[in-house]
Amino acid sequence: MEQEILKSSEVLLSGGTILYPTDTLPGLGCDANNVESVQKIIDIKGRYSDKGFIILLDDDRKLYSYMKEVPDMAWDLIEHSTEPITIIFPNGKNVAPKVLAEDGSIAIRITKDPFCKGLIRKFGRAIVSTSANISGGIPAQSIDKIDPTIQNTVDHIVNLPSAQSGKPQPSKIIKLELDGEIRFIRN
Repeated sequence: MEQEILKSSEVLLSGGTILYPTDTLPGLGCDANNVESVQKIIDIKGRYSDKGFIILLDDDRKLYSYMKEVPDMAWDLIEHSTEPITIIFPNGKNVAPKVLAEDGSIAIRITKDPFCKGLIRKFGRAIVSTSANISGGIPAQSIDKIDPTIQNTVDHIVNLPSAQSGKPQPSKIIKLELDGEIRFIRN
């Protein structure tokens, strides 16, 4: 795993894209701060650029680096969630503009996947995590089932099995507002 973490970190630092296992579905990733890398992901997926992306962090203490204010409810959701959960926060910052949604919100998941945690720690900042499929298509359950067009377009394919057992599922998505309002986007 250490070799893949090192190689993936080098690719991300050079502005490249990766195809990698996550704590949910296989993901397409890049440096969340790099405008050109984020555009590569948009182009690979054939996706509209106004949707925003999920970013992965390895530690909840890094939340303040990516938003102005963390709603109190977020800490409880992160601490008590037994499944991967993505939280959409208002007022994102310190990422490429197209990582943010049109309203300026930012979607963040604190990963528990050993590879992802190690990669983020080595790389030193957030990485984009989006399903590895052409926009509108069905997300692949494993890296070997991903459209060859995507496999041939990314700069590096991580050669590790998913830590997920069973059938991988996308994360739950919850949108939190500063006033405590909660909206379930995806259960």
